[in-house]
Amino acid sequence: MNQNKLIVAAAGAGKTTFLVNEALKIKDERVLITTYTQANEAEIRKKIIEVNQCIPPNIIVQTWFSFLLQHGVRPFQGGIFEKQITGLILVNSQSGLKGYTKFKQPIYFGEEKEFERHYFSKEIKIYSDKISKFVFRCNVKSGGAVIERLCNIYSHIFIDEVQDLAGYDLELLKLFFKANSNTLLVGDPRQGTYSTNSSAKNKKFKKAAIINFFEDDALGIESDTTSLTTNYRCNEAICNLSNKLFTDLPPTTSGNTDTTTHDGVFLVRPVDVNEYLKTYSPVQLRENIKTEVNQNYRVMNFGESKGLSFDRVLIYPTNPILKWFADNNSELAVTSRSKLYVALTRARYSVGIICDYPDTINIDGISKWK
Repeated sequence: MNQNKLIVAAAGAGKTTFLVNEALKIKDERVLITTYTQANEAEIRKKIIEVNQCIPPNIIVQTWFSFLLQHGVRPFQGGIFEKQITGLILVNSQSGLKGYTKFKQPIYFGEEKEFERHYFSKEIKIYSDKISKFVFRCNVKSGGAVIERLCNIYSHIFIDEVQDLAGYDLELLKLFFKANSNTLLVGDPRQGTYSTNSSAKNKKFKKAAIINFFEDDALGIESDTTSLTTNYRCNEAICNLSNKLFTDLPPTTSGNTDTTTHDGVFLVRPVDVNEYLKTYSPVQLRENIKTEVNQNYRVMNFGESKGLSFDRVLIYPTNPILKWFADNNSELAVTSRSKLYVALTRARYSVGIICDYPDTINIDGISKWK
């Protein structure tokens, strides 16, 4: 009987290493490891070579879109579309824009009556936000042949950063779970900063909410929320603060017992930022490029920093994030929580938070730098 398992991993818990080690244990069967971003695909390849010196011939590492194009679209496209599909076009918002109403509301090409324009650009490249739906349609039209062929090729399907999947991706997961392959999913709902698409399908399960999708017993998947809860990157103070963002998930514990001359989480006044940067050289993390920073020091957006590790970070918080630091019960959108979680958990030793705080302020778990 096939086995399907989800492992919810904390930041810094070594989930990619775990996934790689599980794949390397398999010698006589083919394994697919797939993930959404090219950066994470490269990280997986790097980790396999680090552990094994080379990527074994039975292990294939592909991005999610590349995998769907190769195994879902190309072999079966003729069943629902006659023209030759020339490739994939990446989009970061809903594709197939037809025009606008007089009130400037967007109108999109419909699937039923405008099939080609719904799925494809003028160059007959399939839109990335529609590719999983197209594969799902191909599977229905072929009587399940898409999934059957896939499972004949791969005995094991491993998916990293599963929280990035959305829309019809989740319908494909359901099909994987029912098929003959063994499916291993690894991810951290707390780090749901990206999505493969913005489809209305399964919208209630996007990003951090994907954990709720797997609560359906009918899926036939085992969920493990306790095996990878030790964060080996961040020290205890950083772990304790980041745990407050998602209290419905098991808290993470710190596996980093190293100490330096500057450890923990600190409020830093705007007037002291340059001195703080000069003293500790943290990586500056911000919501987006609109936030002014000191260009003499390294800077990244919150989402861009995902998967990386630094000794120290300095966070430029938004107003809602500042309010949350002052009162953990204040409203903070789920996506903002995820971005803040990512930002906090990049640091091994110290997190600075820029805040024009009064001398009287006292926040549990956060010190004042001056």
